[in-house]
Amino acid sequence: MFALSHPRIERIAALRASVRAIEAAGAGDKRERLAFGLSEIDRRLEGEGLAAAAMHEVAGASSGLAEDAAASLFIAGIAGRRAGAGGTVLWALARRDLFAPGLALAGLPPERLIYAECGGDEDVLAVMEEGLRHGGLAAVVGEVGRAPMAASRRLQLAAEQGGTMALMLRRWRRSGGDPLGLPSAAMTRWRIACLPSAELPVPGVGRARWRVMLARQRGGEPCEWIMESPDAEGRLALPAPSPHRSPAADRGGERRAA
Repeated sequence: MFALSHPRIERIAALRASVRAIEAAGAGDKRERLAFGLSEIDRRLEGEGLAAAAMHEVAGASSGLAEDAAASLFIAGIAGRRAGAGGTVLWALARRDLFAPGLALAGLPPERLIYAECGGDEDVLAVMEEGLRHGGLAAVVGEVGRAPMAASRRLQLAAEQGGTMALMLRRWRRSGGDPLGLPSAAMTRWRIACLPSAELPVPGVGRARWRVMLARQRGGEPCEWIMESPDAEGRLALPAPSPHRSPAADRGGERRAA
């Protein structure tokens, strides 16, 4: 072992400070944020919202169809709120399995959508990058099974340059590998798991409930919540208190993800 001289220590400290400043600028700390409108979520997010000019990844907690659909609706709610009343969302996909009425019920109506049917992951990534660099879209959504680190860096950079939100739906592959298991340049990474909906006083199915897990965020800590699926304006909700449980227990006990 050897001891560093004082000037060298100061240079290393200065270099680290410069790197942190560059990372903070890249994270868009002073840029526009899209809040969820729920303090339980927003206060745990770095900057109290999703960076608008950045990439965010979402995946189902398992390979099941229900959780894949839940992840799609989670993205639709974010994209719909980002688009507002006049914006347009580009959705690039390789499978024809999107259900337009379902997206509309989550806050993303057909008149706000442009679909781009692609041949595979590489095409989806290319379309996403072009859409992000265009700069005239509210958000760009892409469905992929695999996205190399280099591709995620390009998309993050394109989102920053175009001032457009990138939302990547990471779909489970046949190999069964965790879609969020590989490194990514995304600003945030989310997992969505399905939970039983609230019981109704009459026969039927209540509003869907999810375990929303923020698996990673740049500059912040992971955490999770129990939430109800988006309404027609793309807004998540806290579960209504159950008459058989305490309000704190029914809310799901916001906590850090393991």
